[in-house]
Amino acid sequence: MTYPWLDAPAAQVADTARTLLGWTVSAGGVTVRLTEVEAYAGTGEDPASHAHRGPTPRNKVMFGPAGHVYVYFVFGMHWCANIVCGRDGEAAAVLLRAGEVVDGVETARERRPRATDRELARGPARLVTALGLGREANGTSAIDGTGPLLLTPPASPVDPARIVAGPRVGVAAAHDLPWRFWLADEPSVSVYRRHTPRRRPAPAASVRNSPA
Repeated sequence: MTYPWLDAPAAQVADTARTLLGWTVSAGGVTVRLTEVEAYAGTGEDPASHAHRGPTPRNKVMFGPAGHVYVYFVFGMHWCANIVCGRDGEAAAVLLRAGEVVDGVETARERRPRATDRELARGPARLVTALGLGREANGTSAIDGTGPLLLTPPASPVDPARIVAGPRVGVAAAHDLPWRFWLADEPSVSVYRRHTPRRRPAPAASVRNSPA
């Protein structure tokens, strides 16, 4: 299977991200319709991208081929999944930020027993949990059916008038770049939160004895 965005350069990652809204991702008996995504470019102009400073053992999947899955661990407890795009050697990826579970709801509920149906895949870590994905998906194809995740286009493209753009959630750099895209009036879209730097505690002041 081939799609035009698979041949698009990394510099067009924002366009690819918009294209993937409304597509479905399926894994582990669950299917999620994507309602929110974020674009990240490793072209040297996006300091929020894992590939901003070039390839490493962690991010090498981002450098191609397009259509593969880039999975990473965050906060020491959650997996997040991205779809790689850009030509071979050009790093770019689209983060699967949120979606609506449209098939396998009971299975998704078992994986996230405390969540309402609206919250099952409302956020990148929640989406991955609902799908039952983990490290094993990293570097596998999401296009040809050989990997645990399968990306499928909708029957008809999303109406561009429904697509909203804004800053990405929680990034530590390029705060205002409007590369987060979501579908208007979708309850599964996550809440925007701007990154807040963690404050380190100030060193304790030394105490001097008063002269007698």
